[in-house]
Amino acid sequence: MRYGEKVCRNDKLFVKGDVCPLCGESNFSHSWKGMVIINDPNESEIAKVLKITKKGKYSLWTK
Repeated sequence: MRYGEKVCRNDKLFVKGDVCPLCGESNFSHSWKGMVIINDPNESEIAKVLKITKKGKYSLWTK
């Protein structure tokens, strides 16, 4: 885990600001494991399995 990286607990998206751009909430965690970067969610089998519809960097597990 990199210091200061926070993840939205709802979407598991890594967020730099104060509000998650996907859900609009501020429910963050600094406790996460694993990471996947989705560049093209429409063509990614991983995105389909994880039910990710937007491009971005996601954690695989978030507390």
